[in-house]
Amino acid sequence: MRKVIGIGETVLDIIFKDDQPMAAVPGGSTFNCLVSLGRCGLNVSFISETGNDRIGQTIIRFMEKNGINPSSVSIYPDSKSALSLAFLNEKNDAEYIFYKDHPKDRLDFKYPEVNEGDIVVFGSYYAVNPVIRPQVYGFLDYAKSHGAILYYDVNFRSSHKDEVIKLTPNILENLELADIVRGSTEDFGVMFHNTDPDAIYRSQISFYTKKFICTNGAEPIELRAENGFKKQYPIQKNDKVVSTIGAGDNFNAGFIYGLIKDGVTREQMTNGLTESQWDSAIACALKFSANVCKSLNNYVDEEFAKNLRLL
Repeated sequence: MRKVIGIGETVLDIIFKDDQPMAAVPGGSTFNCLVSLGRCGLNVSFISETGNDRIGQTIIRFMEKNGINPSSVSIYPDSKSALSLAFLNEKNDAEYIFYKDHPKDRLDFKYPEVNEGDIVVFGSYYAVNPVIRPQVYGFLDYAKSHGAILYYDVNFRSSHKDEVIKLTPNILENLELADIVRGSTEDFGVMFHNTDPDAIYRSQISFYTKKFICTNGAEPIELRAENGFKKQYPIQKNDKVVSTIGAGDNFNAGFIYGLIKDGVTREQMTNGLTESQWDSAIACALKFSANVCKSLNNYVDEEFAKNLRLL
């Protein structure tokens, strides 16, 4: 069976509304994506790190419960697990404060098996952090050489805006490795001081990779691909939004689910997807994203996942 392998951080998300804590759930951008895919019955593995404390132990148990193989998660006995405080505004969008108490960043793991057609998802600061860059790049290069499809979610937060110049070489390497790049106008505003999808694709993306998805909150999805192909996908209005924290992460999950559901191969990805393949994958992405906005959890609910299970 094809595998989905993620590489990224683990955190405990503490979610506030009107300055009062409402929920505490395991999180992390790639982590959220993988939990949803694990719930849908896919074969999922995660490369990450956590502390050997109550939070870290909770996260590992949660992974196992939701079908994620944690064998490549490094557990550091002298570290405290990371926390993220998410403050929801009147639109239920979040502002974040992050707390990380690792004595130093490090990443020590055995490569999971990667086969032709497996999908690797990566992104956020974890994918550009200079301290662990050699290990991250080494695995991504290894996965690509073994025929994996690489999905890069830029997810570059404004808290790192002062590091853009220093991190640009790593960002460009990621763009070159990736088969598909997804980012938000907010990400590109921070990174490139530009929020126009056509301009971003033309000047920053297309030289490195041809498949580009740009999201912009509740505005339509913008797609750009080979041979000048472009398309816009409207987002259905949702009056029951509880939290948008996992919306982008689960757009990724749904898109990856769609690729696997439709049997999209590495060769097809290289040659270019058909319009119907794009339509199907993005339709799945929008369904996942809409579902996760209905609760304070960071992943699709179990009933939704049960109805989609491939196995």
